[in-house]
Amino acid sequence: MIPSHQAVARAAWRRGRWEKGTRQIAEETAVALTYNRATHAVMMATPADLEDFAVGFSLAEGIVARAEEIEEIEIVAADEGVEARMWIAPARADALGQRRRAMAGPTGCGLCGLDSLAQALRPPPRVGQGVHVAPAEIEAAVAALTPAQPLGRATRAVHAAGFWRPGDGLVVLREDVGRHNALDKLAGALALAGETAEAGLLVMTSRVSVELVQKAARMGASVLVAVSAPTGLALRVAEQAGITLAAVAREDGFELFTHPERIEAGTAKDAMHDAA
Repeated sequence: MIPSHQAVARAAWRRGRWEKGTRQIAEETAVALTYNRATHAVMMATPADLEDFAVGFSLAEGIVARAEEIEEIEIVAADEGVEARMWIAPARADALGQRRRAMAGPTGCGLCGLDSLAQALRPPPRVGQGVHVAPAEIEAAVAALTPAQPLGRATRAVHAAGFWRPGDGLVVLREDVGRHNALDKLAGALALAGETAEAGLLVMTSRVSVELVQKAARMGASVLVAVSAPTGLALRVAEQAGITLAAVAREDGFELFTHPERIEAGTAKDAMHDAA
């Protein structure tokens, strides 16, 4: 299979002079997701944890409702990239055929190929009660990301999505050049392990776009934490889905934007009310 990263020669201009050396760079390749031998999507992704990616993508797109509905997965290297070959039940394949679309796009594109605005902005599922956490637990979840990112440390060029559960810490983390792909890989890893996202936090190294909130809602996650800021549409969709969204998370704290009732600090709700 294609390696996830490699060392390349480079010259660096530092302190007024050139320095020779190497840098680890992240790899990306075309990944064709096929169902019953028909290609549904081609995404640019990091060639690692591709079975997780295939399952998470299938769940996020509503192609299957449960990981068990994918009867077989085969990851096959090709000259042009990688094929993630999946076989699903005939009824699921027929439904997919009726709404088939082409999705060839840039790295981590979250909405490539959608054939209508209504499809892109369809109402998200409403999440359940989920977890209640203290601010210190959110800080601990964010602090756990960097030590668990070997590809990120090596290349400085990938995103990470992690699942952090109170009492257990960081349960699983996946990396990819695309933030949407990283979250799909995480969703697939949880599904294959028989885990759900309801009992913990989703923690991401990226900004919060609307597609990430939609994916989090499909995973049933009640709390989404990110190190960068959200977009306005992401906030509105998080509010609609019932997701607690914390962003701009740093070592010294974070900013809370929606559904503060899950944060176990007496002034969280009042602080948001005063800010409004």
